[in-house]
Amino acid sequence: MSNRKHVIHTGALLLSLLASSVMAQVSPQEAAALGSKLTPLGAEKNGNADGSIPAWTGGLPVNAGAVDSRGFLADPFADEKPVFTITAQNASQYKDKLSAGQMAMFQRYPQTYKIPVYKTHRTAAVPDAIYSAAKLSAVNTQGVDGGNGLTGFNESHYYAFPIPKSGIEVVWNHSTRYRGGNTKRLITRVQPQTDGDFSMVHFEDEVAYPSELADENKSSAQNILFYFIQRVTAPARLAGNVLLVHETIDQVKEPRSAWLYNAGQRRVRRAPQVSYDGPATAADGLATSDNYDMFNGAPDRYDWKLVGKKEMYIPYNSYKLDSPTLKYGDILKAGHINQDLTRYELHRVWEVVATLKPGQRHIYATRHMYFDEDSWELAEVDHYDGRGALWRVGEGHIQQYYNKQVPGYTAETLYDLVAGRYSVVGLKNEEKRSVEFGYKTMASNYTPAALRQEGVR
Repeated sequence: MSNRKHVIHTGALLLSLLASSVMAQVSPQEAAALGSKLTPLGAEKNGNADGSIPAWTGGLPVNAGAVDSRGFLADPFADEKPVFTITAQNASQYKDKLSAGQMAMFQRYPQTYKIPVYKTHRTAAVPDAIYSAAKLSAVNTQGVDGGNGLTGFNESHYYAFPIPKSGIEVVWNHSTRYRGGNTKRLITRVQPQTDGDFSMVHFEDEVAYPSELADENKSSAQNILFYFIQRVTAPARLAGNVLLVHETIDQVKEPRSAWLYNAGQRRVRRAPQVSYDGPATAADGLATSDNYDMFNGAPDRYDWKLVGKKEMYIPYNSYKLDSPTLKYGDILKAGHINQDLTRYELHRVWEVVATLKPGQRHIYATRHMYFDEDSWELAEVDHYDGRGALWRVGEGHIQQYYNKQVPGYTAETLYDLVAGRYSVVGLKNEEKRSVEFGYKTMASNYTPAALRQEGVR
């Protein structure tokens, strides 16, 4: 081969490799659809053909309901009744709008599992500044390392790919969605026994973003997506244990850093197990670390196939489930939560199938995932084991925290079809306050040194 041909061949190969390692952002012309044909976050603005999904008209206003002294929201749809209820007896009529996991729940609990379907309300909304950030992401953010990391994202901070072209870009929108800035929550985790008996673990957790921390070293935080800290406050045998996580954007280039403070030992240790299929905190072996937030962490162990969009009955506007008038015993029942307290609506979702890559390890070989198009919240996940059998069914009960313009979860449930048990995280009905958005904090609070100082049993 002549030198000239060798140079041309080599140059073409390098361009090919570059194209495969960097996923292009959308053009300014495509991004112009955000806020016009599409919602500002990339959903179809129009309703569906028969009107069962209405057009998006801006979401719930900030004054959609009253806010009590603990920060809990009134249900703006409290007077509505289910349009119909799906049960094991009629589920086959609706299977085209249900996941395989939902159908399996009807088979596993034919007498008690139900899906009450209400009128659809497209309530998702975020502040105008976040809409502008999403548009900035659309024309600047690119995926690198096969989509495992992002570049061009540090100026926008939210919704990496509001007009996604691939499955992994849909997943990134979930991971980079707006959560109300720095937040602080008092929540619970519980795994009821097969007879419904339960004991709860109580947490105080915080999420903080580098862009919202005055003392953050911006240059050293270029690959930080957020900081996360979780303190166990009860029961007494676990109280005082603290988990600290530095969540990175590209976890292949720089893996997530995690530390655990053990109150009994009064020691801080690295916690590499807090990732992938490492056991979730206080989940009794019924959930993995990456089940938290319905899915979190590095995407590198899976191939992500974008199947497309479909209409689906998903948990939505779950204000009844979040009511401070409820006791935890009203919600937690044998096999599954009290479905009379749930609300499902017909929404368009992005369907993504994650398949474990050859040579990679994870207890979930396949995940079928369904993301709400309006909020990018992950609403339904079906988890399959290595034999291809459906194992666990995840449901994210979504609500709009309208007073702060934040889509979020009321609770996340994960049902183990084999064990006949489940894990639920995020319930706060009996806690002393609801979520605190816009929490004021500093980067220096999210260091291993700070963990040692605050770790007092």
